[in-house]
Amino acid sequence: MSPVKVLVVDDEPMVCAHLTTILGAADDIEVVASAADGAEAVEAVLRFRPDVVLMDLRMPGVDGITATSRITAEPDAPPVVALTTFDGDEHVHRALRAGAAGYLLKSTPPDELVGLVRVAAQGHTVLSRSAAQKLVGRSAAQASARRRAAARLAPLTGRERDVAALLAEGCSNAEVARRLHLTEATVKGYVSSALEKVGASNRTQLGLLAREAGLLAQQ
Repeated sequence: MSPVKVLVVDDEPMVCAHLTTILGAADDIEVVASAADGAEAVEAVLRFRPDVVLMDLRMPGVDGITATSRITAEPDAPPVVALTTFDGDEHVHRALRAGAAGYLLKSTPPDELVGLVRVAAQGHTVLSRSAAQKLVGRSAAQASARRRAAARLAPLTGRERDVAALLAEGCSNAEVARRLHLTEATVKGYVSSALEKVGASNRTQLGLLAREAGLLAQQ
C-alpha cells in the first residue's frame, strides 16, 4: 500500500523539521514537501498532490485559514488539518468553517499525531482531545449559537438528523451505516441531502453544526 503523502505548512523551519521527523518515523507516512506560508501551500498542493495537509494558522502573507479555504475549493482537494499552538475557540471555528477536516494542537503527542494523520487520510474528521474539549465547551456555553444552529438543522428529516449527530462524533460513513443499520450508499445520500438543506460544504461543517445545536446520536 502506498504511504500517506503529507504536506507540512509552517513559517517556522524548526517546526517543519520537527513534524517531518515525527511523521517520517512512521513506515506508512511520507512528508512530500513543506511550505512556509499559505501561498506556497496552495502551489505545493497542486504540484505534489498530498493526501493530507497539516496547516499552521498564523503565518505572514497568506495565512493558514485563507489557504485552507483556497485549497478545499479545489477539485479533489486533500483534507486540510489545522495544526497550531493557538487553542483559542475562534481559531478552531474559523479553521473548520474554512473547510478544515480537523484541528490539532502542535503539542499533540507524537503517537496521537501520527494516528490522526492516518485517520485524516481516510477522509474522517480529526480533533485532538484538547481541541475537542474546546469545541464542546464553546457549544455548551453559547445558547444563542445553539439556537441558530438548531434553526439551520430544522429542515432535516429525522434520519438526516441521526446521520448529522453521528458525524458530530467524528464517525465515518461506514460507522454511521453500521450504527443506523443502513448501507453506505444510503448514508452518503442522507449526507448529500443534509449538506444541501443546511448550506454546509462538507461533512465536517455539518458535524460541527450538529454539535453546536446539541444534537445527540441515538444510542
